[in-house]
Amino acid sequence: MTMANEAHRPDPDQLLARMREQEARARRGRLRIYFGASAGVGKTWAMLSAARTLAAETVLAGVIETHGRRETAALLDGLPQLPLKQVGYRGKTLPEFDIDAALAAGAPLVLVDELAHSNVPGSRHRKRWQDVEDLLAAGIDVWTTVNVQHLESLNDVVGGITGIRVAETVPDTVFDRADEVVLVDLPADELLARLKSGRVYQGPQADRAAGNFFRKGNLIALRELALRRTADRVEGDVRAWRVEQSVDTLWKTGAALLACVGPGADAEQVVRSSARLAGQLGARWHAVYVETPPLQRLPAARRQQILDNLRLAEKLGAATAVLPGTDVAAELARYAGSRNLSRLVLGRPAAGAAWKPWQAWRPALAQRLAQLAPGADLLEIAAAAVPARALRERHAARPAGLEAAPDRAQPLHYLLGAGASLAAGLLGWLLDDWLDLANIAMLFMLVVLGVAYRFGRGPSVLATCISVATLDFVFVAPRFSFAVSDFQYVVTFGVMLAVGLITGHLTALLRFQAQAARQRERRWHALYEFASRLSGALQPEQVLDATREFVAQAFRARATLLLPDAEGRLQPPSDAVSDAPLPEAGTAQWAFDHAQPAGLGTDTLPASPLFYLPLVAPMRTRGVLALLPPAASAGDWMAVPEQRQQLDTFATLTAIALERVHYIEVAQGALVDMESERLRNSLLAALGHDLRTPLTLLVGLSETLAASRPPLSSQQAGLAATLKSEALRMNTLVTNLLDMARIQSGGVHLHLEWQSIEEVVGSALRASGAVLAGHTIETHIPPDLPLVRFDAPLLERVLCNVLENAAKYTPPGSRVVVDARLRSDALQLRVTDNGPGLPPGREEAIFDKFTRGQPESSTPGVGLGLAICRAIVNAHGGAIRAEQAPGGGARIVIALPRGEPPPLPDLDADHAADIGTDIDTSAEPHHE
Repeated sequence: MTMANEAHRPDPDQLLARMREQEARARRGRLRIYFGASAGVGKTWAMLSAARTLAAETVLAGVIETHGRRETAALLDGLPQLPLKQVGYRGKTLPEFDIDAALAAGAPLVLVDELAHSNVPGSRHRKRWQDVEDLLAAGIDVWTTVNVQHLESLNDVVGGITGIRVAETVPDTVFDRADEVVLVDLPADELLARLKSGRVYQGPQADRAAGNFFRKGNLIALRELALRRTADRVEGDVRAWRVEQSVDTLWKTGAALLACVGPGADAEQVVRSSARLAGQLGARWHAVYVETPPLQRLPAARRQQILDNLRLAEKLGAATAVLPGTDVAAELARYAGSRNLSRLVLGRPAAGAAWKPWQAWRPALAQRLAQLAPGADLLEIAAAAVPARALRERHAARPAGLEAAPDRAQPLHYLLGAGASLAAGLLGWLLDDWLDLANIAMLFMLVVLGVAYRFGRGPSVLATCISVATLDFVFVAPRFSFAVSDFQYVVTFGVMLAVGLITGHLTALLRFQAQAARQRERRWHALYEFASRLSGALQPEQVLDATREFVAQAFRARATLLLPDAEGRLQPPSDAVSDAPLPEAGTAQWAFDHAQPAGLGTDTLPASPLFYLPLVAPMRTRGVLALLPPAASAGDWMAVPEQRQQLDTFATLTAIALERVHYIEVAQGALVDMESERLRNSLLAALGHDLRTPLTLLVGLSETLAASRPPLSSQQAGLAATLKSEALRMNTLVTNLLDMARIQSGGVHLHLEWQSIEEVVGSALRASGAVLAGHTIETHIPPDLPLVRFDAPLLERVLCNVLENAAKYTPPGSRVVVDARLRSDALQLRVTDNGPGLPPGREEAIFDKFTRGQPESSTPGVGLGLAICRAIVNAHGGAIRAEQAPGGGARIVIALPRGEPPPLPDLDADHAADIGTDIDTSAEPHHE
């Protein structure tokens, strides 16, 4: 009983962490979210109704969006309201929640409607949920409202259902950390009736909503999402409360399954049936195998089959575990109770199973589970119609240093056990004059105990029988005969035999458990040392040396680590040692490409003498570990499941170490590139500033010469004009140098405004008029294009550079077409010419710094114009690319993100987006 209590005692570290978490929560305010499927279900009405039941001095209405509904506004009567802050925006003054006033008010509870609301630019935070976080951090309780479409993780799902992408979202972490979630639900038909009666939206807004977002199918799907999300949240609360209160009894609040994987041939059937059942129910499921001491003595092939079944369950989506214990039913019941798994799936006993008399007294597993977990549903899975093929019943040959299931007692152990009993009889004969019969019997019992501890159960049973027989034959009258003169001796012999058998069994069991504990300790110690060694590795060679050393220690195998090159082809290590195995390139590459083991002991190329294990890291496969086992164990390599589990863990640690080393190299390379770029930008900036002054002077001198009196001759005027044009060209190059230096150093800040693309195209064409002289210019800008958010001067600079490139690389008289078109997520500007086109294969390279379309061309320029264009467009969140134009020529395509422009009418009445693009989901109906 004491041992059971110790097993179920909570972890002190977990208790301490829980206490710290509770202290942090005590200092933080409590968040209650009124959660609904869509606007109009009654969230604000429910929140205000609950607030009116509290004392007025404890509640402060921070911001409530009534949207003109008289019934909702009436609930505010008698509640203290916080005056809204007026924020200037684009020439207008808009009301907004005053977070500073709410913090200063010191009210215990603040009502903040529309958690997903985006604040007016100029407020303390961009989002209202960030204001709520400040209130909670100050210890103030908050009640708020949110709809399911505003949860970040469901935003794309809702967009796929309704065809409308909601712009305002709330991180799921805010929802998950809420102390309370109150679901406000309403059937779709009743919600549509409210919309029709004007209790959700009024006037044209209601008509637009009915034709877009508020369709019955949309509302039904959103309602299902809200119910499921709330159920997931409540399920997490139930699990947390059960853990906190140490509740072990099962509550049938969910459909979670527990697949009980056993050593029998029906285990695979149980796993597959559980996976199908969990899929049909849409429920989570676990697969557990309880390993008792007798099961640890199973042949290696059967133990490997058990491990394969657990891996199959993991592939099918189960959470798997191997539980050590002596009572299978008790461990399964405890596991199910701790995780509230109300349905246990078992394999049905085979109808033709042989009856074993010595096990008749044991109750069946299902009967035991019914006693230990009376609240659980037990599901029995029938055995497959075609029996599984017979497993190999042989022991795995174990080389020195490799652990396996404890060996069965050897014949020598039986001989030593029998000899110990006979030696005890001889010692008793010598001490017969000084010892009573009871003490001699105790001497035999001590020998039985020692044999059980040293050699196991079988030799202890033999020692018990020989001890009883020796005691009867030598020490009980009539001596040297198995006859018994007194019936009391029969009882003594029986008790002695029973006590010897029980004591031997328990001692052997304790010895077995101690041996298993030592083996587990050795495994964990090896993993700890290996992880510690890898934590200090900074180069792949150090990882290879550590892996080779620890694999040799733990598995008596020689190892080689193969790493991929940039094209994903495995390369042998450059510092291969003399005793390292020579891997087969094809087999190793297959294991790397498919991320699956290959070679010895697998189903892929099993004739190979090496075992190839891919090193799968979180981001990608980092290499392959090739192992050559000792010749003595090559036929049964990795037959023991624990060995394979340990090797897999070694491989995972190696892969993570290689990935860490890779990113260290990437970070170092990035630092070198950043420093080089910084130095180059500093040089460019210094040269630009030093060159700009003499260039300005040259331009001024050329203009002075041209205007001098008496007038210059025609030849002299031409030289002055040439001097001015070349100076201006040099000034443009210097300006590009300075712009690139500022962009790379982060010195350029965008001033984004919602503007018409037509205006910036016109200004760019006017600014480039001199450059485009002699070319035919065409523009195709649709008049109904939406506003786009960009920095007008910078985008004009982009268009000027692109137009200048088109003019420089096309002959006079060429046609340059500027057009715009709308895409689902972007507005595209295209500049197309009919010149010679782009150099083949250099469509991306022309955007690199100091790269020109024709390196040896006489066309002036240093190759910075398009690089500046890409930097500016990328800063806007857009993209720019070059391509060959249909029919010949080059085309530059600039894509700018569309976004959601603010609505033009009634901005100070409602900040929400238009109903056709972003529904005002905070609107609340009258609660009937």
